[in-house]
Amino acid sequence: MSSKTNVQHETTPIYTCDSKVHHTLKTVHDHLHQLCCGHTHRLVKVETMDGDVFEGHIVHCDKSILYIRLSNEGCNRAFFPGPVSPYYNNFVLPLVLFNLLAISLL
Repeated sequence: MSSKTNVQHETTPIYTCDSKVHHTLKTVHDHLHQLCCGHTHRLVKVETMDGDVFEGHIVHCDKSILYIRLSNEGCNRAFFPGPVSPYYNNFVLPLVLFNLLAISLL
């Protein structure tokens, strides 16, 4: 008969979000989600906090992700190597809402 010991490991968080910051982030998240859902199928230009800029149509906004179908504008980006392709128009890019700096209607 084997004896099993119940080992419980305590975890020590290395980060805990402040309740005021959590409230602010939740408010921003809800606002962005509602805004993006209200502009589905609209042509937009999106700028991320890293300085990347994308143009396309909002396809869907689900929880914390914005999905845009990229237009042919700016398709010579470094992470889309190769020649411009007609298939590029069908590429849907998922973007994290909290990484967005600006969304403009075109």
